[in-house]
Amino acid sequence: MTSGDVAFAGFRPAGFAFLRELREHNDPVWFKPRKAVYEAEILEPFRDLIVAVGAALGAAGIPLTGDPRRAVFRIYRDVRFSPDKRPYKTHAGAVLTRSGEKRDPGLLYLHVEPGESMVGAGFWHTAPDLLTRLRRAVLDDAENFLSIAERLAAAGHPLSSDERLSRPPRGFEAAKGTPVADYVGWKSFTAHAALSDEEMQSPAVVDHILGFARTALPLLEWGWSAFDGDMPPAVPIHLPPRPIPKPDF
Repeated sequence: MTSGDVAFAGFRPAGFAFLRELREHNDPVWFKPRKAVYEAEILEPFRDLIVAVGAALGAAGIPLTGDPRRAVFRIYRDVRFSPDKRPYKTHAGAVLTRSGEKRDPGLLYLHVEPGESMVGAGFWHTAPDLLTRLRRAVLDDAENFLSIAERLAAAGHPLSSDERLSRPPRGFEAAKGTPVADYVGWKSFTAHAALSDEEMQSPAVVDHILGFARTALPLLEWGWSAFDGDMPPAVPIHLPPRPIPKPDF
C-alpha cells in the first residue's frame, strides 16, 4: 500500500481559519459552540492523516504506527501549575511510535498550526535511565553519532535539544574536550522539518512526512539500539525520582 491508496485529502482552509480564530478567542464561551468545527476540520482529518502516514511508513518498512483514535493530543491545556490559564492549545499534535503508545520512546511527531506546521522525530525528554543510555551511546560510539548528526544537518534537519546542561553530567567526565562534549549534556535529541500551510492542505503531505521519516530513521534506530541493548548506566547514581514533563506541543 502506498500513501496514495489511503484517503487523506489534506486539511481544509476552514481548519486553519478555526485555529487562527482560536488564538484570538481562547476561552470556553467562544470554543464550546464551535467544538463541532474543531472535530470536523481538525480532529477527523488528523486521524485520517495518521492512518495514511502509518500505512506509508509500514509500506516503507519503518516501524512506526499510531492509533487514529488515541494518537492525537487533547486540545485542552493542563493549566493547573501554569501561570498561563488559556484553556486551549492553538495547534494540534500527534505521535507515531513503535508500539503506537504515546509514551514509547523514539517517535514521529506531527504538528498542525497555521504558519508553524512541522514534522519531528527523535527522543524528547525520555525517562532518566533511558536518557543515560542515550548519553552513553553518544560517548561510546562518538563517530557513529556524529555521522548521524552530520547527515541530518546536510539534509537540512539538524539535531537539536530544547534543554541542555552547560557541562557533561556526572559519570560522563570523559566527554570533556571531545567532539561530543556538548551532546552528552543534551536532554533531548530531535530533528524537525517545516511543513507549509499549502503542504498541510494537500494529500502530498503524506509523502513529505514519509521522506522526512526516511531521513530521520538512522536517528531513531540509534536510540532504539541504545534502549534495547544490554547497556549498563555509566555510573549508578541514586537520586530522588524526577517527574517526566508532559508533552504540551
